[in-house]
Amino acid sequence: MTGKKVLVVDDEVHIVHVVAIKLRNNGFDVITAHNGGEALELARQEQPDCIVTDFQMPVMSGLELVARLRQQPGTSHIPVVMLTARGFDIPDEQQAQLNIAKCLSKPFSPRELLACVEEALGAKVG
Repeated sequence: MTGKKVLVVDDEVHIVHVVAIKLRNNGFDVITAHNGGEALELARQEQPDCIVTDFQMPVMSGLELVARLRQQPGTSHIPVVMLTARGFDIPDEQQAQLNIAKCLSKPFSPRELLACVEEALGAKVG
């Protein structure tokens, strides 16, 4: 899967750093954003192959980000992995409605992260 571009979005700088390093070490090209508004603009400009985003962020939540991505022809197809806090689950109906490829609870292992991204890249959206 080398050369695939992944946009990593989280307001916690250390999460962005850890996720980006793990993905880069496994051959992915990584771009980063620290809020949903910034991520929406980067997704339009960079056309990533996958987006890994936190659920709860200032400016725009992960769910709002995904909803806006799905409304735009240029970004509606991008698979999304949603990071959530332990014990918090996004209802299955909402995941299906927004076409969220995978949800991953924090804390997660690097192996779990890679598996989710690879699975999301293999999934068709739309």
